[in-house]
Amino acid sequence: MSLAPRPFALDHAELGRALAATANLLIIQDLDGVCMALVDDPLTRQLPRRYLDAAGELAGHFFVLTNGEHVGARGVNALVEAHFSDPAEARRSGRYLPGLAAGGVQWQDRFGRVSHPGVSAAELDFLARFPAEAETFLDDCLARPPFALGAETRAPLIASAVLDNLASPTLNLNVFRRHWQASPEHYWQLQEAVVAFMQARLAAAEAAGLEDAFFIHYAPNAGRDDTGQERPRLGTAEGTTDFQLMLRGAVKESGVLAILNRYYQARTGVAPLGETFDARQAPRDPQALLALAREHFDPALMPTIVGVGDTLTSVTAAESGDTPLRGGSDRGFLTLVQQLGDAFERPNRVLFVDSSGGEVARARVDAERLARHANDPDVSPWPALAGISDPDDPLRLDVIFPGGHTEYVDFFCELARQRRARV
Repeated sequence: MSLAPRPFALDHAELGRALAATANLLIIQDLDGVCMALVDDPLTRQLPRRYLDAAGELAGHFFVLTNGEHVGARGVNALVEAHFSDPAEARRSGRYLPGLAAGGVQWQDRFGRVSHPGVSAAELDFLARFPAEAETFLDDCLARPPFALGAETRAPLIASAVLDNLASPTLNLNVFRRHWQASPEHYWQLQEAVVAFMQARLAAAEAAGLEDAFFIHYAPNAGRDDTGQERPRLGTAEGTTDFQLMLRGAVKESGVLAILNRYYQARTGVAPLGETFDARQAPRDPQALLALAREHFDPALMPTIVGVGDTLTSVTAAESGDTPLRGGSDRGFLTLVQQLGDAFERPNRVLFVDSSGGEVARARVDAERLARHANDPDVSPWPALAGISDPDDPLRLDVIFPGGHTEYVDFFCELARQRRARV
């Protein structure tokens, strides 16, 4: 049973057997689209009970890394508690999903203890004002041409679109994309208006003395521009749906180092980056992140890391008029997982889950073509990954789950079963 990466592998059983036999294992996993379907309204999400049970069995070797949140009405903790007749039982039995949310600034252990390392009260107060401001903006914008929606139509759409997350308040436009399916130009016009609104929030933060405290995360996106800002994807069905006001430093690749620091501390009693290290202290440059890891983490103790995500984009030259624009909220952390494997000579794996089967428009993997490529290298795999990756993409996708979150949850549960059988 080898952990040696094989690009675009579809053999999940072989990978599961190899990981079950790996003692020093660290799984870092996104949530939406990976272990549950992508949906227009986060309040309708469902998290499988068997997945929760498997996560508990993998305690110490499994952490989440999400741009969503643990807490609040739309937080994942509510999905966990829904499986217990007494929600307090989830806390007593340690059934919450441990790891980082809000891009890396909201930490939770498996007993539901939540903190926001490195975040100030002034920053949280500013974020708390966002939902009301977003509701007012949308109500005014949608009442005027070209939208001219009546109050009875606007209200439920706005209620679904404004996500009052504590540390990463968001405008999720999926409900508008569906509402305007017959006239998508209205949706594209709203996207542009929301971009302007989000930029205005950054200007307001600067005026309030919180310069450089926040950034705008677009999901999906088309990578970063020359200034380091994320590019929204506008005017396409698979374009940006989530517009998040995020705390500066709340990027998933920084979260990888924060999780790895806690992983080392749990096993050795010493946090290589210091006990107070958090994602906001991490350098912003990807190469500096890798250098920090190489400087502080003992190679002999470095685990095999498995990164799992579903949000990757590669805009073709025909669309962009230039070289491919690569983005997606999981790209950064999956790339760092790959780079750590190379730097520490570990067989780290990058797992990609096809989340196109949900309610949100995403590029779809052509599993049949990938299967033909596995048997015949002359069959190019790249048409099977159009919109996701490209031949020059430095991020290698080792294992793909074309069957989406259900197929991945099957794999995850079987991995937990096999590891339990070895104890």
